[in-house]
Amino acid sequence: MSTADAILGTIPTLAGTKPHILLIRAPYYRSIVDGMTQSALSLLAEAGATHQHIDVAGAYELPQALRIALRGTQRFDGYIALGCVVRGETDHYDFICTAAMTGLMQVSTQFALALGTALLTVDTIAQAEARSAETGPNKGAEAAIACLRQIAIARELGAA
Repeated sequence: MSTADAILGTIPTLAGTKPHILLIRAPYYRSIVDGMTQSALSLLAEAGATHQHIDVAGAYELPQALRIALRGTQRFDGYIALGCVVRGETDHYDFICTAAMTGLMQVSTQFALALGTALLTVDTIAQAEARSAETGPNKGAEAAIACLRQIAIARELGAA
């Protein structure tokens, strides 16, 4: 499915208190990550969610920051990880993409977290721009919806 074909879906109805979300950003490609951030924040505002964000050095540090956040005293109902990795001439791309996504999945499943992920893994900047533009499909918005849906499920099942 292409980005143009993606259906965003609706913001779920959330029972209980307004959710508090941590956005963990890897702004190596700042304009790309900023575009995803703005779309995610727009949806969170529409849902009545509060948020906080932190920036890490790169995609490789996303799962580490997620795990560090869990050790802290601040509590969040959900998390959104945003970043972008563009293929280069070496296998560094494959290593970083695999390590970052595997790390995020491991932390989120180990601790049953509501996590929305928009780690773009693309061949070109143009592909990243198409997925982070202000208008049209935006992976940051999709990650926000995913996070909010996971929070709704956790609350419905008594896991939050």
